[in-house]
Amino acid sequence: MGCAMDAVISKASRDDLAEILQLQYKAFYTVAESMGDFSIPPLTQTIEELVEEYMHVVVLKLVCDGKIVGSVRVRLKGDTVYVGKLIVSPDYRRRGFATRLLAEVEKLFPEMRYELFTSVASPENIRLYEKNGYVIFDRKTVSPNLTFVYMEKNRS
Repeated sequence: MGCAMDAVISKASRDDLAEILQLQYKAFYTVAESMGDFSIPPLTQTIEELVEEYMHVVVLKLVCDGKIVGSVRVRLKGDTVYVGKLIVSPDYRRRGFATRLLAEVEKLFPEMRYELFTSVASPENIRLYEKNGYVIFDRKTVSPNLTFVYMEKNRS
């Protein structure tokens, strides 16, 4: 688990999706636990739904120690890049991998507006995004236990 400099980011293939989905379940479990809600979409997404999503987004993977330990999904619409499901395995957190994945998104889609959202129940995620230049521009409560903050970064 010491591959910080050797980790490689590339586009995921369809064959990677099952491994990415298992990583997603593992990564979002702690979010669900903090919210007391294990029915959140990242924990209920099926492989069939992910395969369908894969047809419409760019999926990046971060490989370390021979396995996928990070991933992010990106959708381009107009002049905005929507960043979603930025995940890093709990065993590989706090090594700069999330920052590297965000930087790779910006490298693939330079000089754009980037938008993402996260739960207010994840202050560490909000700090990560702020550290990478994102600012909160909106907030939406979707249920008594769930409020999202919407964040953006303008590079143009």
